Amino acid sequence: MSGARWNTGDGGVRAPPLSGVGTLYRHFETREALVAEVYRQEVAELCAAPARLLARYTPDEALRRFLLLLVEHSAVGKGMAEALESIMATDSPIFDNARAEMARALDELLSAGVAAGTIRSGISGRVLLRALGGICGMRAKGWEDDAVRITEIFRDGLRYGAASPS
Repeated sequence: MSGARWNTGDGGVRAPPLSGVGTLYRHFETREALVAEVYRQEVAELCAAPARLLARYTPDEALRRFLLLLVEHSAVGKGMAEALESIMATDSPIFDNARAEMARALDELLSAGVAAGTIRSGISGRVLLRALGGICGMRAKGWEDDAVRITEIFRDGLRYGAASPS
């Protein structure tokens, strides 16, 4: 599965190189199962980013960069809307699980920022994810540029009132 990725050009899923349809369907009984696995894998890779970002940047900068990754993830999701809608028609918990993983990743970054004194306390990853989700849910032209600018506003707001570490 590591070779499968979103193909946002036509709204489909690109199979791993040299894989035939039979190979895919031996592992995935339906198109929806394949799309769900690709989406799950993309979310897992996204949510592994905080550890790498925190190793390289200050917590507030790591948070900013992760918020931008979430905006990018949302843009890819818009390109896959048709395929993802097919999952929504099933009982798959994939989206609930994805939101929970993203909120945990944000909690990790927020906690690091609070500990470093660069992010104020009292904000959960779930709340920040909801705010960003509302922004990324806009369908108007230019939404992605606006979302990037709004992440800067979020970051500034999260830094306001941050307590210096004791």
